[in-house]
Amino acid sequence: MKTTFKNIDDYILLFPINVQEKLLELRKALHSQIPDLEEYIGYQMPAFKYKCKPLVYFAGYKKHIGFYPGAEGIKNFETDFAERNYKFSKGAVQFPIDEDIPLDLINKIVSFKIKEIEQKKS
Repeated sequence: MKTTFKNIDDYILLFPINVQEKLLELRKALHSQIPDLEEYIGYQMPAFKYKCKPLVYFAGYKKHIGFYPGAEGIKNFETDFAERNYKFSKGAVQFPIDEDIPLDLINKIVSFKIKEIEQKKS
């Protein structure tokens, strides 16, 4: 797989259509929640900044979408992940490719991350 991406579009186009659809859905959901997000490639993954601070990353895989909200973003939602049987680790959660993207949960995580960034700025 290509290791250097110019933008998120280049990244998404490398995947099969079913994965592309999930990645585009996630991207659209993030922008609809916070319209002024800055897109970039970080750690060779699509990423978003809020007020110049990293907010979340995501990545496509054959069987899941990886979502990376950082350690606190995971820690605060472990119960939600467990209830939905999502695999998760210290900094990431996996959304199965054959299930709907949990936009309600993603919105909650992103709201938490925004509050975290706002608190650190003040």
